This record gives sequence, C-alpha cells and structure tokens, in this order.
Amino acid sequence: MDGRDLVRSMKAVGSEGAAQGLRTVRAAWRRRQADASGLPPRGAERARVPGPMQEVEPGPGGGVVRFSRSELRVLVAANGAVFWGWDGAGPEPSYALAGRCPEPDPRAVLEPDKDGGWRVVAERATVAVSRHGSVEVLTPGGVVLRRELPPRWWEPVGGGPARWTQRSEVAADARFFGLGGRAAGPRLREGTYRLWNSGPRLPFAPGEDPLSVTMPVQLVVADAGTHLVFHDSSWDGTVALREGEEGAGSGHDRPGRSVLRMDGGPLRCWVTVGTPARVLLAWTSLTGAPALPPAWALGHHHARSGPGDEQEVRRIVAGHQERDLPLDAVHLDVDHLDGRQVFTVDEERFPKLPVLAEELRRDGVRLVSVVGPAVPAAPGNAVYDGGTSEDVFVRDASGRVVQGVGWPGEVVFPDFTRARVREWWGGLYEERLGQGFAGFWHDLDEPTSFAAFGEATLPRSARHFLEGRGGDHREAHNVYALGMARAGYEGVRKLAPEERPFVLSRSGWAGMQRYGGAWSGNVATGWPGLRAALSLVMGLGLCGVPYAGPDVGGAGGSPSPELYLRWLQLAAHLPLFRTHGGQGAGRGAPWEFGAEVLEHARVALVERRRLLPYFVTLAHLARRTGAPYVRPLWWWTPEERALRDCEDAFLLGDCLLVAPVLGPGADRRAVQLPRGRWYDVVTERAYEGPAQVLVDAPLARIPVFARAGAVLPVRGEDGGPVLEVWAPARGRTGGGLVVPDAGDGWVEPEIERYVSRWEGGRVVVEREGEDGVSEPSRPVRVRGLVERSAQM
Repeated sequence: MDGRDLVRSMKAVGSEGAAQGLRTVRAAWRRRQADASGLPPRGAERARVPGPMQEVEPGPGGGVVRFSRSELRVLVAANGAVFWGWDGAGPEPSYALAGRCPEPDPRAVLEPDKDGGWRVVAERATVAVSRHGSVEVLTPGGVVLRRELPPRWWEPVGGGPARWTQRSEVAADARFFGLGGRAAGPRLREGTYRLWNSGPRLPFAPGEDPLSVTMPVQLVVADAGTHLVFHDSSWDGTVALREGEEGAGSGHDRPGRSVLRMDGGPLRCWVTVGTPARVLLAWTSLTGAPALPPAWALGHHHARSGPGDEQEVRRIVAGHQERDLPLDAVHLDVDHLDGRQVFTVDEERFPKLPVLAEELRRDGVRLVSVVGPAVPAAPGNAVYDGGTSEDVFVRDASGRVVQGVGWPGEVVFPDFTRARVREWWGGLYEERLGQGFAGFWHDLDEPTSFAAFGEATLPRSARHFLEGRGGDHREAHNVYALGMARAGYEGVRKLAPEERPFVLSRSGWAGMQRYGGAWSGNVATGWPGLRAALSLVMGLGLCGVPYAGPDVGGAGGSPSPELYLRWLQLAAHLPLFRTHGGQGAGRGAPWEFGAEVLEHARVALVERRRLLPYFVTLAHLARRTGAPYVRPLWWWTPEERALRDCEDAFLLGDCLLVAPVLGPGADRRAVQLPRGRWYDVVTERAYEGPAQVLVDAPLARIPVFARAGAVLPVRGEDGGPVLEVWAPARGRTGGGLVVPDAGDGWVEPEIERYVSRWEGGRVVVEREGEDGVSEPSRPVRVRGLVERSAQM
C-alpha cells in the first residue's frame, strides 16, 4: 500500500464513514498483498526488434512475412479492413470483434515492392512492409497515411508477458480523434492518454485522464484521407500523441507522432481507410452494429439520487406533467435497493413498485434501475449464495474468492469473461423486469470502489476465465464492463424477447455498442465540465458508440441557473438526454432554477419531443451504417481544415447543425458553417457557407441550423409524423432519409428516401422507391421560403 492508497482511503473515511474507510484500507492492503504474491516480478528484460526480412509466404488476402526475430501476418478482409499481427498474432480471439473474423479478400495478394519490401494492394488501401519491419498504409493513389515503425518488445528474461512499443507517424496536417471517451477533445492534442478504464475519484473536467471508457482506437483525419487504427490489446497502456507541423514553404514538414506503449497482450491492429462515413461503416462491420434503443430511450430521462420512495417518484413525474414538461423515463439510483442486496427492491420504501411502474407506463414514463457488478459477500444474500454455489466469482492466484469494497461493504465480483457466468447474471434481471423496470443503468462497472473512486477494486493478479484461455485482471480489466453489458443485454433480450433491451453503461471497451450506450459518469459541474461532456459524446461516436450522453448540470455541485439551462439546451440535442438531481447531485429539475429557466427549459424539452422521429431515424441509420448521431463538422468534408479544428459545434445527422453556448454571459457566438446554405431554425434567416458567422444566442435558445434542401421527420402538433423540408437553393436539390418505427420490437422498417427540389415557384418533395417517384404519404411542411423570397 503506497501513499496514494493511504490518501484515498483517508478521504473515504471522511466521506463514507470510519467503518467504510477502514474496509477500504483493508481492501487496498489485500490488493497489494495479492499482487505481490500472485504476479511474478519483472526482473531483467531483453529488448527485441523484428530484424531483417528472411522470407515471405503469400496466402489468401495477404500472407506472412518472416523476419529474423519475428513474423508479421497481413490480411485484407472482404469488407476492406486491413489486419496485421506480429509474432503470429491473428485476429481471433478478440472481445472487440462481433463474431468471427471477416473472410479474406481473394483479390489481395502479397507482391514484391521496392527496396526489397513487399506489399498488398487492396481496393481502398495499399499496405507496404519494408525489409526491416516498418508498415505503411497508403491511399490507392500512393500517398502515405500512416507509417508504423518497426516495433520493439521488452521480454522478461525469466519468462512472462512482454511489454511492447509501437511508434507511428502520420501526415503533418493530420488531427487525432478517438481513444474512447476523453474529457480533453474531441481533437486530441499533444499529451499522453492512458488506456485503463478508471472511475474518477472526483467529478472530472478537461484534463482528467483516464476515464471510464478507454479504447486503443484512433481516428486520424488529414488532407490525403481519413483512417481508423485499432490496436487490439486490452492490457494497460498509454498513447503519447503529438500533432505534426508543416514547413510553411520551407519544404521540411514534421510528421505527427503516436507512441503506443502496452504492458502486454498481442501486437496486432486493424486499419480502415476512406471517407469518415466509409471508415465507420467498416469499423461497425468488424465490431458489430449498435444496439437499437427503444423509442422512449430517445426522449427525456430524469435520474434521482438520494433517499426517496414511491411518493418521491410520483412527485417527480407529477412535477413534469403539471408544468407541461415532456418526460419519458425515471432512473432510480442505488437508494431504491435493499441495502445489502443487488437485485432486490427496498419494500419498505417501494411496497408496490410494479403497480407504480404500470401507472407510469400508461402515462408514457418508464422506470430504469441502476445495477452494479458488486455482490455483497454476505451468506443469506440470495445472489451471493447462488453465485457461490455456481462458482461464478473472481478468484485470486491462490484460488480464494477476491473480496473488495462496494457501497454495501465487503463485496465479490462475477467473472464476466466466462459464458456461463454471463448467462447466470443475465437471468438475475428477471426480478428487475418483474418489478416493472424497462431499462438498466450499469454503474461502477470498471469495476471500481464506491468508497474510493478511481481505485481498481480487483487486484491485477485476480484470475479470469477469458473464454477458456485463462489469464489475469491485467488483461480482463478493460473488458470487464463490456462483459457485464453483454450479460445484461443478452439476459434481458432472452427474458423479454419482444422488446429491445435498454442497457446503459458507464464503462466499456471496443464493441460495447453491440449491447447499448454509454453514460458519461460524473462530469464536474461547471463550464469546463460542459465542454468535457460534449467532448465525451463526440469521441465515443467516432469510436463506434453512437448512443451516449452526460447528466445535465454535472456532478459535485449545484449549477447556476445559466449553466443548467445551457447544459440542458445542449443535451436536448444529444442521443442520451438525462437530467439528474437529488442528494449528491444538486438541483436537477427545471422548476428548481426559477421561472425564467423553467420557461426556456420547456422550449428545449418540447423541441426534443418534436425531433423524436428524427432521433429514431438517426438510431436506425447508426445501426445500419455505424454513423454517429453527433458528428464533427468535418464529417462530409474532412479536407476543410477550418472544420477539423472546430470543437464547439456539431452536426446532428445530415440535416442539423448545433452550436451550443459553452461559456457564461454569452448572448451571441461565432459559428463555423460548412459549405452550402444554412437556415437558422428559429428566424429562418439563410447563411451561406463556408463561412464564420456571428449569430444571436439569447438565454432562451442556442443556435441551431438546418441544411438547405434537408428533409427530416418531426412530430406534428397532433402527435403524428410530419416531413419538415428546408427549401433548397435555386438550381439545387436536397433530400433526406426517414425510418418509420413502431417504437419497440425487432421489425426492420424500410428506409424512405425523399428528394426536394424547386419546380417553378414552389418546393416539391417526392419519395423515391423501387417503383419510381411518388408523392409523400405524410404531411409536408416547407420552411425557409420567406427568407428566400426576401433575398431574391
């Protein structure tokens, strides 16, 4: 136990009470003792590099290149993604992949290259391997997108997993994005980013690293093209990034640099190349389609922390209804549970929860229950007793069940890297469903300690099944929450097969989108926290996790009325829209901030309800294409450098541009517009891009723009669907996609394609289909006409 453990433990003593603090001290001591006896010391290490090339063995989709001290396997998959692995590493097994590795592309073969190297030429990229082990990824036109220098391993002389380093270079103009959910971003500037899922000890803002969702996934955007690289190792590591610098005419550019250092695991990676949309499509085909949320999950959620009961839940719902504030879900934190249970409701405070849930459902409001992985280590606890008899809990190197500290006290943890444990855990959700809950919110799933946030609850020496391979927590930690999300998702789908599961996780890894979305965790209350919240959502979307969002107002304090309102206005345009109040979360309901905030908040909430059909369409498109709901401004034109450096606005699908207010006291703000005509959705004034424009941003609203020609589905005044059409520029056409949805279930609806154009003096909207063009079957509302006429 070192000084940091002691400081954290003393903090826990002050915040959670002496008994909990002492348990935390003991747990930290046990972790240290377990690792000291369960992990071999590193000792002396021997450095290794690939050495000179020896021979080449072509094969389907690529082949094997052998060096004197390693070998490299190269594979081009049928979906256009490129894989390579050192030391015989193949694509499988992998927690990131959805199923088996794609079939190789039979057209791709290893062939001789210049200077004694070899290359594989594919449709979307060329991979060149030098005779000393560097790997280059080039565009079809021969421009280098990424150069991976020969890797270096450090192998313990006495045996054990090798550390390794992979240095990479990218173009001088390139920008880095991704690495999971990062508070600093979405553009990742010079710095070192850790790859170890961690629950921050305190509410976080830009500068806090790492957070709950880390992924070795980089999306790199440059003039020459966009590429995504995923180094498939779940071990602890760091990525040091440095943007390049152009020579400004001197002819000497400094390339951008990435240095990946991992404590172990295979050195293997996937690369996809193309436009941002094509790159995310290929990435999704590898890691799986995002889970489709039920329609209610795309509405307004409210989470409540602290002591409460059924009457408190009714008061929250009634407060929204009396003030005409849309509400679709209420999340209950750990306080609704029996203090020593995991899946058991406190019947004293919630004696008729199924009745309450049914009443709320009739009013269009669902209940969501928090679920954590920690099981109280108490004989007599049904989950603990059942798990003990089934042998599902994580053990240490000596075979003893590992105990940690959670909110109920001493706890144990299921091993979600074993299929039968996931099935057992998924069956436990039957009790929650029987109580009337419609969704689940996974918290503290890194896993981390409730008493000392930031602490890894399991020692690194803890043993895991790892689908039969066997290993320890150094490899399993980052995929632990992914396994829990899978267990919950698959369990709920089996128990309620007619409904789409709603699973929201705080932590996760590459591929987590298959099982649900991500909640940002405890973003700090304050304006820096507001920026961090937007960064997290955009970063996760670029890593393939489209459904994500923060808690409005943040955590760790009570936001000012202005901050709360600006946060709510932003969140109303994010996939997960959740307000949060109660003990430890400060004020959270709109009426708690005064009459003016309430009035403006109602406008934002009603607008979110109006846009619900558009969010449903974005959810279906994300599932089919991998495209995030929230996209950077450069999504369609990554070659425009001014857009690559814009971090304070985003595209919501293809049709809308949202420019939130991220600082205090602002009533105007500058907005960088992409190419084309854009309409202010409130004033309908038209602006021409590319340009930076100064627009009004009164407290009542944030600037939102619609693309000229856009066709998007909205909710009409009678609750039915309406096509909202923004007039295209003269001589141009527009269009949009609409995916109708029943709200739940598994029927795959047809994508409706619409085109907008001028015909004489009016805007015409037509639906395109296999049988030709037809009139829309939905009401149409055309906007932007008055401003157009005024400008003509």
